[in-house]
Amino acid sequence: MFKIKSVFLKYMAAFLLIIAVSFFVLSSTISSIVNSYGSEVKSGSLSNAANSVSAFIEADYPTAEKSFRNYLLHRGQNLKMILELMVVNDDTMLIFITDDMGQVIHFGGSENISITTEAISNGVGQYYVPEEVTGILSAGTNISAMDDMHGFFRFPHVYYAIPLYNDGSYIGAVFATSSETGTDSLITTMNKTLVMSILWIMLASLVAVYFITERLISPIKEISHAARSFAEGSFDARVTVVGDDEIAELASAFNGMASALQNMEDMRRSFLANVSHDLRTPMTTISGFIDGILDGAIPPEQHEYYLGVIATEVRRLSRLVSQLLDISRLEAGERQFHPQTYDICEQGREIIIGNVQRLEDKNLDVQFVCDEENMLVWADKDAIHQIFYNICDNAIKFSREGGLYKISIHQKDRTIYVSVYNEGQGISKEDLPFVFERFYKSDKSRGMDKMGVGLGLYIARTIIESQGQKIWVESEQGKWCKFTFTLAVGRPEKQKSLLKNDPLNNQK
Repeated sequence: MFKIKSVFLKYMAAFLLIIAVSFFVLSSTISSIVNSYGSEVKSGSLSNAANSVSAFIEADYPTAEKSFRNYLLHRGQNLKMILELMVVNDDTMLIFITDDMGQVIHFGGSENISITTEAISNGVGQYYVPEEVTGILSAGTNISAMDDMHGFFRFPHVYYAIPLYNDGSYIGAVFATSSETGTDSLITTMNKTLVMSILWIMLASLVAVYFITERLISPIKEISHAARSFAEGSFDARVTVVGDDEIAELASAFNGMASALQNMEDMRRSFLANVSHDLRTPMTTISGFIDGILDGAIPPEQHEYYLGVIATEVRRLSRLVSQLLDISRLEAGERQFHPQTYDICEQGREIIIGNVQRLEDKNLDVQFVCDEENMLVWADKDAIHQIFYNICDNAIKFSREGGLYKISIHQKDRTIYVSVYNEGQGISKEDLPFVFERFYKSDKSRGMDKMGVGLGLYIARTIIESQGQKIWVESEQGKWCKFTFTLAVGRPEKQKSLLKNDPLNNQK
């Protein structure tokens, strides 16, 4: 089965089909209207002719004459002249007179029309109107129709028939007929005009559809080529955006997707490089020190020191593997969260206390601001601690010497806002949209971030969003950076019991 694959051919076929069908319907409608109008006009003309002949016969018919047939035969010459006179201005009209039996006695038409060319005889040169017609006329009803008059005519005619009466008795009828409505030539001319019009319109449609489909298809072709290049591993291709219609929106969306894929690919390569480095470096260190201990290159008195270095590197490897497993579990939906009501302010204090030495080493100006002494949240405590600690750890890592380091916890309506602010390196505008993506590292030189592989913030966003909350970052490069995440306010029924069991409150 033949299939049209080209969009241009499909559009063209659809346009031509619609145009052809429209012109066919239009032509049929106009032809029907013109035919109907022509039939009405012709019927009126035939009616006038038949009435004129009928009026002449009624005025000329002798009162004493009993046989209408004898009258027709006796006055044949005069009647013939009258009939010829009636059709002098219409070369398509045929008029004939019948007796009460329906036999045609006289007829008149143009030189090209004769009863013999129009009607069907009884085989011996006589013409009789069908009984169905004479029955209607004898009942005193005029007839106006367009058909073959029950087989009388060889082909359909427009005809008008008037019954004739004498002293209340049916004596015959006058028929005025025509084989044409007078519109045939008009319809023929009209159809020729319509055909020429449809050809020109189809040509114009062909040109219009070409440019329209070219406008539609070009971006799609570009997208198709770009998609194939993506499949081959190249994400550099972009689509030209022209205008502001739906196609332009599609092209813009595709370019945005391409940029995202390019960034993902860059981050993937960076991740592989970072993971390879982070795996190879500690493994090389561990292998080297163990070999040195085993072959005696490292003296026994230094074993404890180097075993401590080995333990540090093993913990580093463990953290990396844990993060990778964390991502795998989060993306597979296997990590379960157990929300509870707990004090977020106390959690913040614990994180600060755990990093006191690092804060003092950098001489940071530490500020801890809470709306209240105790602020309860409803969340998975361990998961939030992982996020909170990671953000605080990054803030210390990228703070400048002696800069401001601030943790703020505020409540608005039923939401707790936790913010960690630091002065220091900050994040560039170009990097801000990708901070929470997998494998992202703003310190690509690894000058300050020697331990991370760009997974912590991605894990943080995934955990926060899984609990129906939000996390975002604001920054001015070279000056400051501020991470904020939200948490739901803790359940009120849990608050009293928690504060009641707080040792500090019991001391008060």
